[in-house]
Amino acid sequence: MNKLKVGVLASGRGSNFKAIVQKVDNARVEVLIVDNPDARAIAIAKEFDIPCKVVDRKKFDDKFSFEREIINILELYKVELIALAGFMRILSSNFVERFKWKIMNIHPSLLPSFPGLNAQKQALDYGVKVSGCTVHFVDAGTDTGPIILQSVVPVLDDDDPETLSARILEEEHKIYPFAITLFAQNRLIVDGRKVRIKDV
Repeated sequence: MNKLKVGVLASGRGSNFKAIVQKVDNARVEVLIVDNPDARAIAIAKEFDIPCKVVDRKKFDDKFSFEREIINILELYKVELIALAGFMRILSSNFVERFKWKIMNIHPSLLPSFPGLNAQKQALDYGVKVSGCTVHFVDAGTDTGPIILQSVVPVLDDDDPETLSARILEEEHKIYPFAITLFAQNRLIVDGRKVRIKDV
């Protein structure tokens, strides 16, 4: 059976990228694209012998040409699913529409609560008793797309953003590969705001 071809976009340490590479059986990461030449994810790509392309935003005149280069790479590698793994850029609505329901993101909160940056600190400042992470399809908004999977972690009295982040990250590494597995099995159906998971 042909494996689903995945392209991963990252900006930083690449821990979710590594989890995807290690834990998804029925999909294969064809290429890593980073917008940061110093991203630690690059070393992970070398470790697993995965092609890595650096598309440095600062070297492009505008967002259109930056995204055009990313699209060229995705098409070159015949990518069927795009996984955002700590990619610190907001994709344009044109990009998102081009790959509608073929872009996933992982976010360190139980969306729709605490979207955007510093979600763990937002959760702590609000005083919630549970937090977690969400895998969702990407739409034109920020962390607003249909939710695929969520995982809950307790918020402890002595938590700070770092300890909470570490506990959430463990769950991210479980549910993101699982969401990609479900996609590869053609088991995800987007129905308005809901994502339905078909039985095997």
